[in-house]
Amino acid sequence: MDFSTVDLTPGQQRFAEDVRGFLDETVTPEVHEHERLTGDGFNEGVHVALGSRGWLFPTWPVEEGGAGLDPVRRRILALELERCRVPHVTLSTTALAWNAVARFADPGLAAELRPGVAAGRVRFCLGYSDPEGGSDIAASHLRAARDGEEWVLDGAKMFTTGAHNCQYTFLIGRTDPEVPKHKGLTMFLAPLDLPGVEIQAIHTYGGERTNAVYYTGVRVPDRYRLGGVNEGWAVLHGPLDAEHGAGKEADGLTDVSPGRVFLREFERALDATVDWARKSVRSDGTRVADDPAFLDRLGRQIVELEAGVVTPGPMGRIKGSLALIEGAAELMDLVGPESLLAHGADGALAGGELDFAHRWAQGTAIYGGTIEVFRNIVAQHVLGLPRAVFPGSKALVR
Repeated sequence: MDFSTVDLTPGQQRFAEDVRGFLDETVTPEVHEHERLTGDGFNEGVHVALGSRGWLFPTWPVEEGGAGLDPVRRRILALELERCRVPHVTLSTTALAWNAVARFADPGLAAELRPGVAAGRVRFCLGYSDPEGGSDIAASHLRAARDGEEWVLDGAKMFTTGAHNCQYTFLIGRTDPEVPKHKGLTMFLAPLDLPGVEIQAIHTYGGERTNAVYYTGVRVPDRYRLGGVNEGWAVLHGPLDAEHGAGKEADGLTDVSPGRVFLREFERALDATVDWARKSVRSDGTRVADDPAFLDRLGRQIVELEAGVVTPGPMGRIKGSLALIEGAAELMDLVGPESLLAHGADGALAGGELDFAHRWAQGTAIYGGTIEVFRNIVAQHVLGLPRAVFPGSKALVR
């Protein structure tokens, strides 16, 4: 692994300055306040502004709506987006679904959607989890019944984050209940403005908004089917692998750990704690930052952060979440009651950074699949262990 720094060319340096200036002007305090109030993970003004520069899909060719960025410029852009805390959830779900849409959709439909996707006017959410299915996506019960050149959808999906800001959902439905569960599924890119679609908000402990989406007699034209009938699991496999951190980045510039998105919040909480310790003076006149016991506990958390940053694949997804969950609690214990103050409260530490980190951390144990799911992925696909069989699990009887 190459840990050397990248020396920017004059052109790359100018690009970095251009990106920073653009984002400092575009990502206003009002954008952050909107995110705090809604938890959408999306801001339409910022999203469309990025699309106007080709920065939603920056490696796409310019003629296809991208910016044709080289790997270094792409990385510069990604780091600046993170620095400005640009709401990114809907961009992520759109990107995850697009590769499957481009590969499996009717070519005419994909060509029709591509300009809008690049410009930010067309967005996708992920219709995976049934209310009773949890992380077992293949156990989908949402029924998709063929009726001529249409499919009739009946059922519900849970945790469809961003549905209220998207035009389509990358939806998995059961088209044959008589075959094994992985073989009776079909994928659709279902328009969300069809009659019979109802979107209901669900607000999380971390302040985010996700959704339950109900489908009652929703008629979807067959042109919105992705891949073959009953071949939905093959269509879904690529986006799932990407979400689970499978595969390796060829250019060596992308984060090693898929859990890095969690660890950035941990990093901010650590910075807030360090700043507090430097300024806080105890009754005996000593600074908290000079206390060896405090430094020992803080140092342990810094080590956990760094360990998470360099842990690859599905292991990194697990480590990133656990480091944040355990670390945020430890930092709150180090700081004390002041850490419980939320943004806007008098005396809130770093604008409520620790309070937010602790609340948001709890949901990271289920994002993109639960930690238990990822542990099974590590066991079976990394370590080569057999699938676990537990007492009471389902058995097939001839």
